[in-house]
Amino acid sequence: MKLYPALRYRDTPAALDWLERAFGFEKVVAYEDDGGRIVHAEMRWGDAMIMCGSQRDDDTFGDHVGQSWVYATHADPDALHARATAAGAEVIRELTDTDYGSREFSVRDPEGNVWSFGTYEP
Repeated sequence: MKLYPALRYRDTPAALDWLERAFGFEKVVAYEDDGGRIVHAEMRWGDAMIMCGSQRDDDTFGDHVGQSWVYATHADPDALHARATAAGAEVIRELTDTDYGSREFSVRDPEGNVWSFGTYEP
């Protein structure tokens, strides 16, 4: 089984660019509607992938822009923290060593989603 977090953004093109700069995601595909709005995009990060799309008035799940939280493992959280902060990520939890042996941090993306990265693998 694989999981694919899905996030909505008001400015999806800017979000895709930011995710690339801040964390090193690579855009796989981005589909636009007739108005040029990105309705579905896929971003790869190593072996993992996320899906992104633009906020829609007819969204079945309601307005949930900026309400997601994602945790991902990374072998070098210190380097990723430096990259994310250089891209302007809002740090909401500084780099820390946890009681359960993880080195991790959390940031908020420009539209409010929380991204946590650490060495802990459940």
